[in-house]
Amino acid sequence: MATIRKRKIGNKEYFYLEHTMKIGKKVEKKELYLGSKIPKNIEKIKADFLGKIYQEKWFSRIDEIKRNFSEDFRRMPNEIKEKYLENFMIKFTYNTNRIEGGSLTLRETANLLKEGITPREKPIEDVKESEAHKKVFYLMLGHKGDLNLGTVLNWHRLLFENTKPKIAGRIRNYQVAISGSKVELPFPAELNFLLKDFFKWYNKNKGKLHPVELAALVHFKFVSIHPFGDGNGRISRLVMNFVLHKHGYPMLSITYKNRNSYYTALERSQLKKADHIFAMHVIKRYIKDYRSYLKTK
Repeated sequence: MATIRKRKIGNKEYFYLEHTMKIGKKVEKKELYLGSKIPKNIEKIKADFLGKIYQEKWFSRIDEIKRNFSEDFRRMPNEIKEKYLENFMIKFTYNTNRIEGGSLTLRETANLLKEGITPREKPIEDVKESEAHKKVFYLMLGHKGDLNLGTVLNWHRLLFENTKPKIAGRIRNYQVAISGSKVELPFPAELNFLLKDFFKWYNKNKGKLHPVELAALVHFKFVSIHPFGDGNGRISRLVMNFVLHKHGYPMLSITYKNRNSYYTALERSQLKKADHIFAMHVIKRYIKDYRSYLKTK
């Protein structure tokens, strides 16, 4: 993140924005002179400053990943492409449900979604929600339109219609909280306005932001609205992958193993009202997961 630094030269004080980051084994520092006073629009300046850094250091690497992945995927026979997507779907379903408290192991998820073998002594709710997630994942892949509220509500309905029918596809009209978090979630009366504003933001920025940054911010902004009684994280990760897939980038599975750093980045962004913290976390995770497609690691 960008930090404000103060320097004294003679009898005068001057302010700078400073951001350090590790590229491979090197640590690089970027600075931006602010002047003798901190500007009133400092948050916008921070966002623009970090945006340029991301573009210089990260986006070119992400685009290299896209080029090499796309070329590799293009050469695959159709049955191998289907197998790749199936394997991703299984891991994505396992991780996204496990993060939210699901009990199925990766092996159990694979047996269920590939072979139709129901695991013994596991909650039937977890089984049904894994099967529903598979259905919605493939529906998301085939969706030819763009993101809108109707589409998201339909995905949520399909995820939970067999396990939590009273909340499936419905915007909550009651207050919720995140256990163990200091983040205060929006009140029910705010949700319609916030959702309308979210899709307005999305339509305004979908052609301006880098697709991976856009995907990360779509995830962050939607989950921060928290419009549903349950399933906000799962829907947010689905819409993130919808954006990636729509723009031809390989999709991302936030792993259960890395859930603590994921939650930390999310909470820090929400508490500090700094979207770029979570965006940077996703971008770095993305590059790490797909580093095999980079010529220079």
